[in-house]
Amino acid sequence: MTKTVRKAAAPRVAKPKKTVIFLQKPSCATCRKARRFMEKRGYKLNFRDITKNKLSVSELQRLIGKRDHTDFLNPRSEIYRKKKMKDHPPSRREAVGMMAMNPELIRRPIVVAGGRVAIGYDENGMIRF
Repeated sequence: MTKTVRKAAAPRVAKPKKTVIFLQKPSCATCRKARRFMEKRGYKLNFRDITKNKLSVSELQRLIGKRDHTDFLNPRSEIYRKKKMKDHPPSRREAVGMMAMNPELIRRPIVVAGGRVAIGYDENGMIRF
C-alpha cells in the first residue's frame, strides 16, 4: 500500500482592500445601509459629506457622464416634490445647477471607483468595484 503525500496548502494572501469614494449625507439611512454593505465586503471607503462639501457643477457633470441626469435626482427630496420634477423633469443643465446648489436634491449615496459610478443603494452596482 502506497502512502499519498499531500503538499501543504499555500498560505492565503489577503487581497488588499479596494478603495472607493463614498459620497454621502451621514444622516441618510440609505447611505448608512450602503456603507454597511460595502464595509462587510472589505471595501475601504473615502467619505465625503456632500451637504458640507458640496459637489461642483463640473464634478456633477463628470459623475453623470452619459447617463440620464434624472437618475441622479432624489425623488424623496422636498424640492423634487414641490417642483413636480417627476412630471416635469428639468433639463440637464438646470438639474445639475440645482443639485450643485441644493445637495438634498442628489440621490445618495454615490459610490465611485475605477471610472464606475453606483447611485443609491444598488447592491449589483456596488459589488462590481
